[in-house]
Amino acid sequence: MFDTFKNRLEITGVLTTITALRISAGRSSEPIGSDLPVIKDAFGNPLIPGSSFKGAMRSRLESFLRGINPNLAANPAIEAEWSINNDRMNGENGIKKEVEKELEEYQQKERSAKRDQLLTEKIINETDFTSLVFGSPWIASKFQVRDLTIVPDTWFGQYQERDGVAIDRDTETAAEGKLYDFQVVPAGTQFEFKAVVENAEDYELGLLMIGLHQFETEQIPLGGGRSRGLGVVKLEIEKMRWIDVNNNPEKLLTYLQELVNSNSVDNIHSYEDGKTFKQRWTQALINKLRENISNSSTTAATQNS
Repeated sequence: MFDTFKNRLEITGVLTTITALRISAGRSSEPIGSDLPVIKDAFGNPLIPGSSFKGAMRSRLESFLRGINPNLAANPAIEAEWSINNDRMNGENGIKKEVEKELEEYQQKERSAKRDQLLTEKIINETDFTSLVFGSPWIASKFQVRDLTIVPDTWFGQYQERDGVAIDRDTETAAEGKLYDFQVVPAGTQFEFKAVVENAEDYELGLLMIGLHQFETEQIPLGGGRSRGLGVVKLEIEKMRWIDVNNNPEKLLTYLQELVNSNSVDNIHSYEDGKTFKQRWTQALINKLRENISNSSTTAATQNS
């Protein structure tokens, strides 16, 4: 069910640090240098892990969805709060047991193919919105973000060093021996942004459009020291390349031929401008959420009657 190509959205752009950025690599073991250096690539250039960007975006979208219905966004850090925990999947009364029970209605030769379909349907039906897009232990992520690498012309090989100190809460003065320093990437540094979304529904793409817009409007900070004003970033999306084969084998064959024959994605004519679909995708999300609110209200009314 998951391995059938349906659509693909490729997003490219530039992420600019509005204020200094600190994504720490942990405490340094070097005898000379910063106590808390930033993450660097193999060439010593600053790097923003794709997981940091993706995690910050997921957290913001989860907060929005919980404001509508707490069941729309599970907590990925606590198994007890997953939409499908290990017991629900593998337990005595779990999904897998339910599927095997339902398979008894089918002939033996049909069960293998039907097992995957039934399991997939049950997982999707019980998985929260954010996990459908960003992934869970039972479902692959549809949204992939590459590590953000430096735009060479904006980087001059220098980091800023800043001092920090722990405060003694009793004396309200600097705690003895708690002075430290940390590295930050200067404001105005730019990073290349590349992300891919595959096999997403319209409302799932709408959810991602809202998340990306939060980065475009400087609403989601990255890294540490955010209470000090660090980590404010701005995303500028340059291109959104969209291909939807829509169960059209001929369209998919043309796309595959262009992929092989083209040296650049700019030469692939099967792509459409994804920016023209943003309003449609966002409206699909709003409709889906309103439907969820309506269903929740109906269920609550039925239970109270």
